Amino acid sequence: MPIRPFTSLSCPLDGAPLLRQGMSLRCAAGHSFDLASQGYVNLLPVQNKRSLDPGDSKEMVAARRRFLGAGHYTPIAAMMSRLVLEAAQPEHPLACLDAGCGEGYYLRQLEAAALASGLTLDVLGLDISKWAVLAAAKQDRQASWVVGSNAALPVPPQSLDCVLCMFGFPVHAEFARVLKPGGLLLQVDSGPDHLRELREIIYPSLKAPKAESADAPAGFSAAGSERLRCEIRVEGAAAIADLLAMTPHLYRATAEGRARAAALTGITLTLDVRFARYRRGASISAGA
Repeated sequence: MPIRPFTSLSCPLDGAPLLRQGMSLRCAAGHSFDLASQGYVNLLPVQNKRSLDPGDSKEMVAARRRFLGAGHYTPIAAMMSRLVLEAAQPEHPLACLDAGCGEGYYLRQLEAAALASGLTLDVLGLDISKWAVLAAAKQDRQASWVVGSNAALPVPPQSLDCVLCMFGFPVHAEFARVLKPGGLLLQVDSGPDHLRELREIIYPSLKAPKAESADAPAGFSAAGSERLRCEIRVEGAAAIADLLAMTPHLYRATAEGRARAAALTGITLTLDVRFARYRRGASISAGA
């Protein structure tokens, strides 16, 4: 079976291996975590939460599911899949984590690309939002889905071939810890012109873009960077509302800006996305 769940999970309380016992995952010390009927597990201890319901809300997740499901970000998913799979070999399964997976759109696209190429993936999606992980698990029973934090990944050291961070919050020390030597970190971030046309409508003025660092994160070496720049057309007030709802722009915009966006019936938008590739160094200790 080319798409398989990644099952080498660690206890978030003591780091010990988690083994399945019935409908629970349990470590040697007796810490137990129930598997939900939808197929995911919550490995985010209460003491690691900064709020009662961290991450994207149920409404944000639903908006993202509708917008991405309509195919607007297909060019981004296609480039991500190509960069992850270009060096993969059919005889070597690729263990891949999407750190901040949302409702699972990008992992599902990666799985489809792997299937088309005859490649085997061991797949793990992790997000701090229980609503996002629930939505992902409902749509994809092939992967493992976990509620957790990038700051303390419930994954053993040096157990992954690839980590994806798609418009997320990278924790490079953790990514370096869980990647095998030579493993790939693909970090995907917005460029200065990403969704510029919409931002010009909802904000009085645009801030100057932050300078991009050419330095690789500690523990990594740079392995190349690519840029995707293209235009998409978003039709309908509902789709535009979903795009706003799935981004921080909804809460950062002024009331006047949100009203101008709500009056739109269609808009042509620029996608400007940077794909930075890093390789995990060989000199990092297993516990680093």
